[in-house]
Amino acid sequence: MSGADAAPEPARDPGLQPARTRLAWRRTTLSCTVAAVLAVKTVLHGGTDPLGLVAAALCLAMWLGFLGVAHRRITGLARDEAAPEPMSRRAALTAALCTVALAVSAAALVV
Repeated sequence: MSGADAAPEPARDPGLQPARTRLAWRRTTLSCTVAAVLAVKTVLHGGTDPLGLVAAALCLAMWLGFLGVAHRRITGLARDEAAPEPMSRRAALTAALCTVALAVSAAALVV
């Protein structure tokens, strides 16, 4: 078929996919928040040694980094657009690194 004979492409129907994605970002943000709060609680409950304070500060910094990426993504998905803007590689890498580093740091503080 030639380009002139092809049927027009139907409009994109995103269905509930953007809503599910926003909810997934919110769940992950809540999980990161719980991990950061528990890490800080563990440090403060066990005494305030310098290494624990640095670990708690790093957990909070990673949580803030993830929170920034998640907020931008949630607000981007909430716009009433036909197709949301794809996530940049930098934002995806930041979110992944913050999530993994926060989980490792929180686990190290608990153990």
